[in-house]
Amino acid sequence: MQTLIIGAGIGGLVTALSLADAGHRDIIIAERSSEIRGLGVGLNLLPHAARELDELGVLDRVAALGVEPATLAYYTRRGQLIWSEPRGTHAGYRWPQLSVHRGRLQLLLRDLVQERLGDVIRLGHRLKRVAEDGRSAVCERADGTETELHADLIVAADGIHSTARAQRYPDEGGPVWSGLTLWRGTATVPALLDARTMFMMGDADQKFVAYPLEAPRPDGTQRINFIAERRGGGSPSADWNRQADRGPVAELFDGWTTEWLDIPAIVRDAGELLEYPMVDREAIPQWTFGRMTLLGDAAHAMYPNGSNGGSQAILDARTLAHRIATEASLEEALAAYEAERRPATARLLEMTRQTGPERVMQLASERAPEGFAEVTDVIPQAELEEIAAAYKRAAGFDPDGLNARASLSVRPEPAS
Repeated sequence: MQTLIIGAGIGGLVTALSLADAGHRDIIIAERSSEIRGLGVGLNLLPHAARELDELGVLDRVAALGVEPATLAYYTRRGQLIWSEPRGTHAGYRWPQLSVHRGRLQLLLRDLVQERLGDVIRLGHRLKRVAEDGRSAVCERADGTETELHADLIVAADGIHSTARAQRYPDEGGPVWSGLTLWRGTATVPALLDARTMFMMGDADQKFVAYPLEAPRPDGTQRINFIAERRGGGSPSADWNRQADRGPVAELFDGWTTEWLDIPAIVRDAGELLEYPMVDREAIPQWTFGRMTLLGDAAHAMYPNGSNGGSQAILDARTLAHRIATEASLEEALAAYEAERRPATARLLEMTRQTGPERVMQLASERAPEGFAEVTDVIPQAELEEIAAAYKRAAGFDPDGLNARASLSVRPEPAS
């Protein structure tokens, strides 16, 4: 089976590794960029994604890129703790949660593809259109010429601005802006809390998120990833990865300090600050058209609430490869993949629009704007627990279910 993957992001690269693991090695990856530079900042790989990387035999190499958070904590703007919970192996999972730099992860996945499949990545190939039956695609090369690539299967993992999706939904328009603007960066600061906690502070109108990207250094400092978020202050048409001035963003968080945290100082100390509109895409009624299917952000771009976008792309890739390996025909495999993943990601998209597990911060803000003596006076313990558990169930990583789920790996029998 010849497979053409559009896009060498996390979803596309894990799709290639997963298909190869299942015995399908005739793969080409068409990437629009002339170079894979490993751009971006931090991301979290949740235990369900870590499991899939483990079953591909690459988890140790991914884990070496970052750190495993032990705790997730939510705070009010005043610095009052609302909710905290153990994460990863500390919460009873068989697999960790990992905080890594997205660019370093992409470069590692690229290297793994090259090690296992050889020179299959075609750089400088920008998708222009896919044939109606999904058996070929036309790409424009860097020199302006066009080339037609043929395949039995085309996997469009070409991101939130997917050309393949736009071809099938020409009237959809651009991504949907939430009204929030994100400023993302990394900084080296004195280690926060226990140096293994991911925390969020604020509410639905303004918040700050941070988590470590490496172990503490001998001098007690640590490299962290952070996201500063505020309603307004941007537009959905803003250029992605646009450099932002640190000073004005730091001023938005004046007064957001506690005995262990100085948010304005962290923003000012950032090596660089990148501005993004917080956008997603509406759920669509169909992903598969003939022999072409959508995957990752091309299929279900969602808000980062819950830290789950990259993990869902990995689950897409593994589910697709599993179905191809176990169904009687490619058509049945694509139908089964979509039947499993499209409703699940549509539900998750709606939860992220309701702020996902971060909803506890908004509830605390609404019910106790001046603060509280005990958080359970305003949000009962059972409600806090259910918000956290409901998101895990929807996203596919409740501990019991994930630990007990059957493997998605289907490896071919060795030749006799």
